[in-house]
Amino acid sequence: MPDDPTPESLLPLPAATFHILLAVADEDRHGYAIIQEVAARTAGEVRLSAGTLYRSIQRMVEQDLISESAARPAPELDDERRRYYGITDFGRAVAGAEVQRLQGLLRIARATGVTPRRV
Repeated sequence: MPDDPTPESLLPLPAATFHILLAVADEDRHGYAIIQEVAARTAGEVRLSAGTLYRSIQRMVEQDLISESAARPAPELDDERRRYYGITDFGRAVAGAEVQRLQGLLRIARATGVTPRRV
């Protein structure tokens, strides 16, 4: 990977990476909350295992897609062992580039008649 990657250099994103970016795009979340959010957003179609999640998180932190957050909920609402993660500016740019890539694929699919005009 280049020293100063562009968002496009990380595409296509692994599905787990894209789902994790979406799960932390609107608020910082801890690991189990990420798993729950992905399952909820996909109506249970995508279920991340703990192993997949934490391997992905480690790689995503190294790639500067997400970062560990210093902000924490009130102590009575939190478990001090939890680590919270949020999307970085670069992570947001990468997620946006992935959305554009997927929209391009959808345009191609529609043009070839593989999928209806409206999905």
